[in-house]
Amino acid sequence: MKLEDYSYIYFLGIGGIGMSAIARWFSAKGYPVWGYDKTLTALTEALEQEGIAVHYEDDVAHLPQEILQHKDQTLVVLTPAIPADHTEWAYLKEQGYTIRKRSEVLGIITSAAYTVAVAGTHGKTTTSSIVAHLLHHAGVDCSAFLGGIATNLNSNLLIGRGEVEKEVIVVEADEYDRSFLTLFPDIAIVTSADPDHLDIYGDREELIRTFQRFISQVKPGGYLFIHEATDPRLTDMVQEGVQVYKYSLNSGEAHVQNLQVNGRWFEFGVVGPFGNLDGLKLGVPGFHNTENTLAAILAAQALQVSGQSIKAGVEAFAGVKRRFEFVFEGKGKVYIDDYAHHPKEIDAFMSSLRALYPNKKIKVIFQPHLFTRTRDFAEEFAESLSKADELVLLDIYPAREKPLPGITSDIILERVTSPVKELMHKEKVVGNLLKNGDFDVLATVGAGDIDTLVKPIRNFLENNGYGLE
Repeated sequence: MKLEDYSYIYFLGIGGIGMSAIARWFSAKGYPVWGYDKTLTALTEALEQEGIAVHYEDDVAHLPQEILQHKDQTLVVLTPAIPADHTEWAYLKEQGYTIRKRSEVLGIITSAAYTVAVAGTHGKTTTSSIVAHLLHHAGVDCSAFLGGIATNLNSNLLIGRGEVEKEVIVVEADEYDRSFLTLFPDIAIVTSADPDHLDIYGDREELIRTFQRFISQVKPGGYLFIHEATDPRLTDMVQEGVQVYKYSLNSGEAHVQNLQVNGRWFEFGVVGPFGNLDGLKLGVPGFHNTENTLAAILAAQALQVSGQSIKAGVEAFAGVKRRFEFVFEGKGKVYIDDYAHHPKEIDAFMSSLRALYPNKKIKVIFQPHLFTRTRDFAEEFAESLSKADELVLLDIYPAREKPLPGITSDIILERVTSPVKELMHKEKVVGNLLKNGDFDVLATVGAGDIDTLVKPIRNFLENNGYGLE
Protein backbone atom coordinates (compact mmCIF):
# COMPACT_ATOMS: atom_id res chain seq x y z
CA MET A 1 0.00 0.00 0.00
CA LYS A 2 1.31 3.45 -0.96
CA LEU A 3 -0.08 6.75 0.31
CA GLU A 4 0.34 8.34 -3.12
CA ASP A 5 -2.41 6.00 -4.40
CA TYR A 6 -4.98 7.93 -2.33
CA SER A 7 -6.40 11.44 -2.71
CA TYR A 8 -9.08 11.54 0.02
CA ILE A 9 -8.76 10.59 3.71
CA TYR A 10 -11.63 9.76 6.04
CA PHE A 11 -11.24 9.08 9.78
CA LEU A 12 -13.55 6.95 11.92
CA GLY A 13 -12.80 8.24 15.44
CA ILE A 14 -10.91 11.38 14.44
CA GLY A 15 -11.01 12.90 17.94
CA GLY A 16 -8.57 10.48 19.59
CA ILE A 17 -5.19 11.93 20.50
CA GLY A 18 -3.34 9.61 18.09
CA MET A 19 -5.93 9.81 15.31
CA SER A 20 -6.07 13.59 15.38
CA ALA A 21 -2.28 13.82 14.96
CA ILE A 22 -2.41 11.70 11.80
CA ALA A 23 -5.39 13.70 10.51
CA ARG A 24 -3.40 16.90 10.99
CA TRP A 25 -0.42 15.35 9.18
CA PHE A 26 -2.51 14.43 6.13
CA SER A 27 -4.12 17.87 6.11
CA ALA A 28 -0.72 19.56 6.32
CA LYS A 29 0.47 17.45 3.38
CA GLY A 30 -2.42 18.76 1.27
CA TYR A 31 -4.91 15.88 1.47
CA PRO A 32 -8.63 16.68 1.90
CA VAL A 33 -9.54 15.22 5.32
CA TRP A 34 -12.91 14.49 6.96
CA GLY A 35 -13.88 12.57 10.06
CA TYR A 36 -16.45 11.19 12.46
CA ASP A 37 -16.30 11.17 16.25
CA LYS A 38 -19.02 10.47 18.77
CA THR A 39 -18.15 13.44 21.00
CA LEU A 40 -17.37 17.10 20.42
CA THR A 41 -14.19 17.93 22.37
CA ALA A 42 -11.51 20.59 22.46
CA LEU A 43 -9.48 18.41 20.08
CA THR A 44 -12.26 18.04 17.50
CA GLU A 45 -13.03 21.76 17.75
CA ALA A 46 -9.37 22.50 17.05
CA LEU A 47 -9.47 20.20 14.01
CA GLU A 48 -12.54 22.02 12.70
CA GLN A 49 -10.82 25.38 13.19
CA GLU A 50 -7.93 24.02 11.12
CA GLY A 51 -10.32 23.29 8.22
CA ILE A 52 -11.08 19.60 8.82
CA ALA A 53 -14.81 18.79 8.66
CA VAL A 54 -15.97 16.67 11.61
CA HIS A 55 -19.46 15.29 12.31
CA TYR A 56 -20.77 13.61 15.47
CA GLU A 57 -23.65 11.41 14.33
CA ASP A 58 -23.09 7.86 13.08
CA ASP A 59 -25.01 8.19 9.83
CA VAL A 60 -23.99 7.33 6.26
CA ALA A 61 -25.79 10.49 5.14
CA HIS A 62 -22.91 12.49 6.64
CA LEU A 63 -20.24 10.84 4.48
CA PRO A 64 -18.79 13.52 2.18
CA GLN A 65 -19.63 13.36 -1.52
CA GLU A 66 -15.97 13.23 -2.52
CA ILE A 67 -15.57 9.93 -0.66
CA LEU A 68 -18.78 8.48 -2.09
CA GLN A 69 -17.73 9.42 -5.63
CA HIS A 70 -14.08 8.29 -5.41
CA LYS A 71 -14.07 4.97 -3.57
CA ASP A 72 -10.81 3.75 -5.11
CA GLN A 73 -8.97 6.94 -4.17
CA THR A 74 -10.23 7.03 -0.57
CA LEU A 75 -8.30 5.78 2.46
CA VAL A 76 -10.37 5.18 5.60
CA VAL A 77 -8.41 5.33 8.88
CA LEU A 78 -9.93 3.42 11.79
CA THR A 79 -9.40 3.57 15.54
CA PRO A 80 -9.87 0.37 17.59
CA ALA A 81 -12.32 2.33 19.77
CA ILE A 82 -15.00 2.24 17.03
CA PRO A 83 -17.62 -0.39 18.04
CA ALA A 84 -18.32 -3.39 15.86
CA ASP A 85 -21.91 -2.30 15.18
CA HIS A 86 -20.93 1.15 13.86
CA THR A 87 -23.16 2.04 10.89
CA GLU A 88 -20.63 4.01 8.85
CA TRP A 89 -17.92 1.40 9.34
CA ALA A 90 -20.29 -1.37 8.25
CA TYR A 91 -21.23 0.58 5.10
CA LEU A 92 -17.64 1.36 4.14
CA LYS A 93 -16.64 -2.30 4.60
CA GLU A 94 -19.61 -3.49 2.57
CA GLN A 95 -18.75 -1.11 -0.27
CA GLY A 96 -15.14 -2.33 -0.40
CA TYR A 97 -13.30 0.81 0.75
CA THR A 98 -9.65 0.54 1.77
CA ILE A 99 -9.77 0.60 5.59
CA ARG A 100 -6.62 0.61 7.71
CA LYS A 101 -6.06 0.89 11.44
CA ARG A 102 -4.34 4.00 12.75
CA SER A 103 -1.26 1.96 13.63
CA GLU A 104 -0.99 0.55 10.10
CA VAL A 105 -1.12 4.04 8.60
CA LEU A 106 1.50 5.23 11.05
CA GLY A 107 3.70 2.32 10.00
CA ILE A 108 3.33 3.31 6.35
CA ILE A 109 4.10 7.00 7.05
CA THR A 110 7.24 6.14 9.03
CA SER A 111 8.52 3.36 6.75
CA ALA A 112 10.54 5.73 4.57
CA ALA A 113 11.93 7.87 7.40
CA TYR A 114 14.57 7.50 10.12
CA THR A 115 12.24 6.56 12.98
CA VAL A 116 12.55 6.99 16.73
CA ALA A 117 9.84 4.92 18.43
CA VAL A 118 9.08 5.26 22.15
CA ALA A 119 7.29 2.30 23.72
CA GLY A 120 6.28 1.44 27.28
CA THR A 121 3.26 0.81 29.44
CA HIS A 122 3.92 4.23 30.94
CA GLY A 123 6.18 7.18 30.21
CA LYS A 124 6.00 7.04 26.43
CA THR A 125 4.08 10.29 25.84
CA THR A 126 6.41 12.42 27.95
CA THR A 127 9.52 10.70 26.63
CA SER A 128 8.54 10.99 22.96
CA SER A 129 7.61 14.64 23.52
CA ILE A 130 11.04 15.36 25.03
CA VAL A 131 12.80 13.57 22.16
CA ALA A 132 10.86 15.61 19.60
CA HIS A 133 11.49 18.82 21.54
CA LEU A 134 15.25 18.23 21.84
CA LEU A 135 15.59 17.49 18.13
CA HIS A 136 13.38 20.39 17.05
CA HIS A 137 15.12 22.78 19.47
CA ALA A 138 18.49 21.73 18.00
CA GLY A 139 17.33 22.38 14.43
CA VAL A 140 17.03 18.75 13.34
CA ASP A 141 14.41 18.29 10.58
CA CYS A 142 11.86 16.32 12.54
CA SER A 143 8.21 15.29 12.54
CA ALA A 144 6.50 13.80 15.58
CA PHE A 145 3.25 11.98 16.31
CA LEU A 146 2.59 12.36 20.03
CA GLY A 147 0.04 10.93 22.46
CA GLY A 148 -0.48 14.22 24.26
CA ILE A 149 -0.44 17.97 23.71
CA ALA A 150 3.17 19.12 24.03
CA THR A 151 3.15 22.54 25.71
CA ASN A 152 6.03 23.92 23.61
CA LEU A 153 4.20 22.99 20.39
CA ASN A 154 0.64 23.42 21.72
CA SER A 155 -0.06 20.38 19.56
CA ASN A 156 0.23 16.60 19.37
CA LEU A 157 1.93 16.92 15.99
CA LEU A 158 5.19 18.36 14.75
CA ILE A 159 5.61 18.68 10.97
CA GLY A 160 9.09 18.54 9.46
CA ARG A 161 10.34 21.00 6.90
CA GLY A 162 11.24 18.65 4.08
CA GLU A 163 10.62 15.28 2.52
CA VAL A 164 9.78 12.32 4.74
CA GLU A 165 12.76 10.34 3.41
CA LYS A 166 15.17 13.01 4.69
CA GLU A 167 13.74 13.66 8.13
CA VAL A 168 13.55 12.04 11.53
CA ILE A 169 10.10 10.94 12.69
CA VAL A 170 9.43 10.52 16.40
CA VAL A 171 6.45 8.35 17.20
CA GLU A 172 4.75 7.07 20.31
CA ALA A 173 4.67 3.29 19.93
CA ASP A 174 1.43 2.13 21.54
CA GLU A 175 1.29 -1.41 22.91
CA TYR A 176 -2.51 -1.35 23.15
CA ASP A 177 -4.01 -3.74 20.57
CA ARG A 178 -0.38 -4.61 19.62
CA SER A 179 -0.34 -1.43 17.51
CA PHE A 180 3.44 -0.92 17.76
CA LEU A 181 4.13 -4.06 15.73
CA THR A 182 3.58 -1.99 12.57
CA LEU A 183 6.77 -0.01 13.35
CA PHE A 184 10.36 -0.84 12.34
CA PRO A 185 12.37 1.84 14.12
CA ASP A 186 16.00 2.89 13.82
CA ILE A 187 15.98 3.92 17.48
CA ALA A 188 13.65 2.39 20.06
CA ILE A 189 13.16 3.46 23.66
CA VAL A 190 11.34 1.09 26.02
CA THR A 191 10.46 2.90 29.24
CA SER A 192 8.58 0.06 30.94
CA ALA A 193 6.77 -3.22 30.34
CA ASP A 194 4.68 -3.60 33.46
CA PRO A 195 1.49 -5.68 33.23
CA ASP A 196 -1.32 -3.64 31.66
CA HIS A 197 -4.04 -4.09 29.03
CA LEU A 198 -4.57 -7.63 30.30
CA ASP A 199 -8.00 -7.49 28.65
CA ILE A 200 -6.06 -7.58 25.37
CA TYR A 201 -3.07 -9.75 26.29
CA GLY A 202 -4.62 -12.17 28.75
CA ASP A 203 -1.51 -12.42 30.92
CA ARG A 204 1.89 -10.87 31.56
CA GLU A 205 3.74 -13.49 29.51
CA GLU A 206 1.90 -12.56 26.32
CA LEU A 207 2.69 -8.89 26.96
CA ILE A 208 6.39 -9.81 27.29
CA ARG A 209 6.31 -11.82 24.06
CA THR A 210 4.73 -8.90 22.20
CA PHE A 211 7.35 -6.45 23.48
CA GLN A 212 10.02 -8.92 22.36
CA ARG A 213 8.56 -8.86 18.85
CA PHE A 214 8.55 -5.05 18.82
CA ILE A 215 12.17 -4.94 19.98
CA SER A 216 13.15 -7.51 17.34
CA GLN A 217 11.98 -5.02 14.70
CA VAL A 218 14.65 -2.42 15.53
CA LYS A 219 16.76 -2.18 12.38
CA PRO A 220 20.35 -3.48 12.30
CA GLY A 221 22.71 -0.61 12.99
CA GLY A 222 20.10 1.02 15.21
CA TYR A 223 19.81 1.59 18.94
CA LEU A 224 17.70 0.21 21.77
CA PHE A 225 17.54 2.19 25.02
CA ILE A 226 15.69 0.11 27.59
CA HIS A 227 14.89 0.75 31.24
CA GLU A 228 17.00 -1.43 33.50
CA ALA A 229 13.99 -2.56 35.54
CA THR A 230 12.24 -4.21 32.59
CA ASP A 231 12.14 -7.99 32.27
CA PRO A 232 15.59 -9.16 31.04
CA ARG A 233 13.88 -11.45 28.51
CA LEU A 234 12.74 -8.44 26.48
CA THR A 235 16.10 -8.28 24.68
CA ASP A 236 16.22 -12.00 23.75
CA MET A 237 15.27 -11.31 20.12
CA VAL A 238 17.35 -8.20 19.36
CA GLN A 239 18.74 -8.25 15.82
CA GLU A 240 22.49 -8.48 15.32
CA GLY A 241 24.05 -5.06 14.93
CA VAL A 242 21.61 -3.24 17.24
CA GLN A 243 23.37 -1.40 20.06
CA VAL A 244 21.57 -2.01 23.38
CA TYR A 245 21.97 0.27 26.40
CA LYS A 246 20.15 0.05 29.72
CA TYR A 247 19.24 3.18 31.66
CA SER A 248 17.63 4.17 34.94
CA LEU A 249 17.78 6.88 37.55
CA ASN A 250 20.54 5.28 39.61
CA SER A 251 22.16 2.50 37.57
CA GLY A 252 22.78 1.07 34.11
CA GLU A 253 25.08 2.10 31.27
CA ALA A 254 23.27 5.45 31.44
CA HIS A 255 22.14 6.99 34.71
CA VAL A 256 21.64 10.26 36.55
CA GLN A 257 24.10 11.75 39.02
CA ASN A 258 24.04 14.62 41.52
CA LEU A 259 20.23 14.94 41.39
CA GLN A 260 18.89 17.85 43.41
CA VAL A 261 15.37 19.22 43.79
CA ASN A 262 15.51 23.01 43.74
CA GLY A 263 11.97 24.37 43.92
CA ARG A 264 10.24 23.06 40.82
CA TRP A 265 13.54 22.39 39.06
CA PHE A 266 15.17 18.99 38.99
CA GLU A 267 18.90 19.60 38.49
CA PHE A 268 21.21 16.73 37.57
CA GLY A 269 23.99 15.31 35.44
CA VAL A 270 24.00 12.35 33.07
CA VAL A 271 26.52 9.53 32.78
CA GLY A 272 26.17 7.59 29.53
CA PRO A 273 27.75 5.76 26.60
CA PHE A 274 27.91 8.86 24.39
CA GLY A 275 29.62 11.05 27.00
CA ASN A 276 28.63 12.70 30.25
CA LEU A 277 26.61 15.89 30.65
CA ASP A 278 26.50 18.13 33.71
CA GLY A 279 24.36 21.08 34.70
CA LEU A 280 21.04 19.90 33.30
CA LYS A 281 17.92 21.68 34.56
CA LEU A 282 14.45 20.21 34.06
CA GLY A 283 11.45 22.40 34.87
CA VAL A 284 8.94 19.54 34.64
CA PRO A 285 9.14 17.95 38.09
CA GLY A 286 9.31 14.28 38.93
CA PHE A 287 11.85 11.51 39.37
CA HIS A 288 10.03 9.65 36.58
CA ASN A 289 10.28 12.69 34.32
CA THR A 290 14.02 12.88 35.02
CA GLU A 291 14.32 9.24 33.88
CA ASN A 292 12.23 9.99 30.79
CA THR A 293 14.52 12.93 30.03
CA LEU A 294 17.57 10.67 30.38
CA ALA A 295 16.16 8.29 27.76
CA ALA A 296 15.38 11.20 25.43
CA ILE A 297 18.91 12.58 25.86
CA LEU A 298 20.35 9.21 24.79
CA ALA A 299 18.28 9.30 21.59
CA ALA A 300 19.39 12.88 20.88
CA GLN A 301 23.04 11.96 21.48
CA ALA A 302 22.72 8.97 19.12
CA LEU A 303 21.53 11.48 16.51
CA GLN A 304 24.63 13.63 17.07
CA VAL A 305 22.90 16.51 18.86
CA SER A 306 25.52 18.48 20.78
CA GLY A 307 25.67 18.56 24.56
CA GLN A 308 25.17 22.32 24.57
CA SER A 309 22.00 22.02 22.47
CA ILE A 310 20.70 19.22 24.69
CA LYS A 311 21.22 21.26 27.87
CA ALA A 312 19.44 24.27 26.37
CA GLY A 313 16.62 22.05 25.10
CA VAL A 314 16.06 20.32 28.44
CA GLU A 315 15.84 23.66 30.25
CA ALA A 316 13.38 24.99 27.64
CA PHE A 317 11.08 21.94 27.78
CA ALA A 318 7.69 23.03 29.13
CA GLY A 319 6.06 19.63 29.51
CA VAL A 320 2.94 17.91 28.21
CA LYS A 321 -0.64 18.75 29.04
CA ARG A 322 -1.97 16.60 31.89
CA ARG A 323 1.50 15.31 32.76
CA PHE A 324 2.38 16.88 36.12
CA GLU A 325 0.68 20.03 34.85
CA PHE A 326 0.58 22.95 37.27
CA VAL A 327 -2.91 24.41 36.90
CA PHE A 328 -3.07 26.85 39.81
CA GLU A 329 -0.86 28.36 42.53
CA GLY A 330 -1.93 31.01 45.00
CA LYS A 331 -2.08 31.84 48.70
CA GLY A 332 -0.73 28.54 49.94
CA LYS A 333 -2.67 26.33 47.52
CA VAL A 334 -1.23 24.34 44.61
CA TYR A 335 -3.33 22.41 42.08
CA ILE A 336 -1.75 19.84 39.74
CA ASP A 337 -3.41 17.66 37.09
CA ASP A 338 -1.92 14.36 35.91
CA TYR A 339 -2.87 11.58 33.48
CA ALA A 340 -1.54 8.72 35.66
CA HIS A 341 -3.87 5.72 35.46
CA HIS A 342 -1.65 2.72 36.28
CA PRO A 343 -0.47 1.98 39.84
CA LYS A 344 3.21 2.39 38.85
CA GLU A 345 2.44 5.81 37.33
CA ILE A 346 0.52 6.91 40.42
CA ASP A 347 3.34 5.71 42.65
CA ALA A 348 5.89 7.75 40.66
CA PHE A 349 3.62 10.79 40.68
CA MET A 350 2.97 10.62 44.43
CA SER A 351 6.67 10.09 45.27
CA SER A 352 7.61 13.14 43.22
CA LEU A 353 4.78 15.17 44.76
CA ARG A 354 6.06 14.29 48.24
CA ALA A 355 9.60 15.32 47.27
CA LEU A 356 8.34 18.68 46.00
CA TYR A 357 6.01 19.34 48.93
CA PRO A 358 7.35 17.67 52.07
CA ASN A 359 5.19 18.16 55.17
CA LYS A 360 2.30 19.53 53.09
CA LYS A 361 -1.24 18.13 53.19
CA ILE A 362 -1.94 16.45 49.87
CA LYS A 363 -5.47 15.75 48.63
CA VAL A 364 -5.91 13.50 45.60
CA ILE A 365 -9.02 13.06 43.44
CA PHE A 366 -8.64 9.88 41.39
CA GLN A 367 -10.83 8.43 38.66
CA PRO A 368 -10.12 4.73 37.93
CA HIS A 369 -9.94 3.91 34.23
CA LEU A 370 -11.44 0.61 32.97
CA PHE A 371 -13.23 -2.07 34.96
CA THR A 372 -10.63 -4.70 34.00
CA ARG A 373 -7.68 -2.56 35.12
CA THR A 374 -9.45 -1.81 38.42
CA ARG A 375 -10.11 -5.52 38.93
CA ASP A 376 -6.57 -6.58 38.04
CA PHE A 377 -4.71 -3.97 40.12
CA ALA A 378 -7.02 -3.01 43.01
CA GLU A 379 -4.38 -3.86 45.62
CA GLU A 380 -1.64 -1.93 43.80
CA PHE A 381 -3.90 1.09 43.23
CA ALA A 382 -4.74 1.19 46.95
CA GLU A 383 -1.08 1.04 47.93
CA SER A 384 -0.01 3.90 45.66
CA LEU A 385 -3.05 6.09 46.48
CA SER A 386 -2.52 5.60 50.23
CA LYS A 387 0.37 8.07 49.95
CA ALA A 388 -2.27 10.83 49.88
CA ASP A 389 -3.37 12.46 53.13
CA GLU A 390 -6.89 12.61 51.74
CA LEU A 391 -8.33 10.60 48.87
CA VAL A 392 -11.51 11.15 46.86
CA LEU A 393 -12.36 8.24 44.55
CA LEU A 394 -14.67 8.81 41.58
CA ASP A 395 -16.68 6.18 39.73
CA ILE A 396 -14.80 3.98 37.27
CA TYR A 397 -14.53 5.49 33.79
CA PRO A 398 -15.61 2.63 31.48
CA ALA A 399 -14.09 3.82 28.17
CA ARG A 400 -14.61 0.89 25.78
CA GLU A 401 -15.80 -1.59 28.45
CA LYS A 402 -19.09 -2.81 29.84
CA PRO A 403 -19.49 -2.98 33.66
CA LEU A 404 -18.22 -6.10 35.46
CA PRO A 405 -20.23 -7.58 38.36
CA GLY A 406 -18.82 -6.50 41.72
CA ILE A 407 -16.15 -4.22 40.23
CA THR A 408 -16.55 -0.65 41.48
CA SER A 409 -14.24 1.99 42.94
CA ASP A 410 -15.12 0.61 46.36
CA ILE A 411 -12.75 -2.36 45.90
CA ILE A 412 -9.90 0.16 45.87
CA LEU A 413 -11.31 2.35 48.64
CA GLU A 414 -11.68 -0.50 51.14
CA ARG A 415 -7.94 -1.24 50.83
CA VAL A 416 -6.71 2.39 51.06
CA THR A 417 -5.04 3.33 54.35
CA SER A 418 -5.16 7.15 54.01
CA PRO A 419 -6.65 8.77 57.13
CA VAL A 420 -9.41 10.46 55.10
CA LYS A 421 -11.04 8.71 52.14
CA GLU A 422 -14.42 8.73 50.40
CA LEU A 423 -16.30 7.85 47.25
CA MET A 424 -17.85 10.72 45.30
CA HIS A 425 -19.69 11.34 42.04
CA LYS A 426 -17.79 13.62 39.68
CA GLU A 427 -20.58 16.21 39.65
CA LYS A 428 -20.16 16.82 43.40
CA VAL A 429 -16.41 17.42 43.47
CA VAL A 430 -16.34 21.21 43.09
CA GLY A 431 -19.13 21.76 45.60
CA ASN A 432 -17.30 19.52 48.07
CA LEU A 433 -14.19 21.68 47.82
CA LEU A 434 -16.24 24.61 49.11
CA LYS A 435 -17.01 22.64 52.27
CA ASN A 436 -13.64 20.94 52.57
CA GLY A 437 -10.72 23.12 51.53
CA ASP A 438 -8.31 21.83 54.16
CA PHE A 439 -5.38 20.96 51.89
CA ASP A 440 -2.12 22.49 50.68
CA VAL A 441 -1.75 20.51 47.46
CA LEU A 442 -4.65 19.25 45.33
CA ALA A 443 -4.20 16.77 42.49
CA THR A 444 -6.68 15.40 39.96
CA VAL A 445 -5.42 12.09 38.57
CA GLY A 446 -6.72 9.73 35.87
CA ALA A 447 -7.15 9.02 32.16
CA GLY A 448 -10.94 9.19 31.76
CA ASP A 449 -13.00 12.37 31.67
CA ILE A 450 -11.67 13.72 34.96
CA ASP A 451 -10.00 16.42 32.87
CA THR A 452 -13.43 18.06 32.56
CA LEU A 453 -13.02 19.04 36.23
CA VAL A 454 -9.82 21.01 35.63
CA LYS A 455 -11.39 24.31 34.56
CA PRO A 456 -14.16 24.27 37.20
CA ILE A 457 -11.64 23.52 39.97
CA ARG A 458 -9.28 26.22 38.75
CA ASN A 459 -12.17 28.70 38.59
CA PHE A 460 -13.22 27.71 42.09
CA LEU A 461 -9.73 28.29 43.48
CA GLU A 462 -9.35 31.60 41.65
CA ASN A 463 -12.76 32.88 42.79
CA ASN A 464 -12.42 31.90 46.43
CA GLY A 465 -9.58 34.17 47.33
CA TYR A 466 -6.70 31.77 46.83
CA GLY A 467 -5.36 33.76 43.92
CA LEU A 468 -5.17 36.99 45.92
CA GLU A 469 -1.93 38.16 47.51
